[in-house]
Amino acid sequence: MTRRYHTMTLLQATRESETLGRLCELAQESAQRLKSVESLIPGALRSCVQPGPIEGSVWCLLMANNAAAAKIKQLLPALEAHLRSKGWEVTAIRLKVQPGQPIPFQRLGIPFE
Repeated sequence: MTRRYHTMTLLQATRESETLGRLCELAQESAQRLKSVESLIPGALRSCVQPGPIEGSVWCLLMANNAAAAKIKQLLPALEAHLRSKGWEVTAIRLKVQPGQPIPFQRLGIPFE
């Protein structure tokens, strides 16, 4: 018996799978949320923040290090209020430090070539 396999792109696979489709939607929404609050985050910290998972009304931000997390923690009430004013249901924002995440070379004063 011969099986024929057909290839598909990742986009096709996510459209055909309910679970992957929902996961893709959540990832896009998380990125949109970060883009919405980006202007409230100081420029030097923007490269230290990545969008994280959304679990109900709780959103997670992935932080490059503890120092950045401490600074962003002070901004959480403003970030939450801004997201609510844009129509997102956010009751809390969690911060999670991702150990081993590389620090951008520009922040270290090393030119990136």
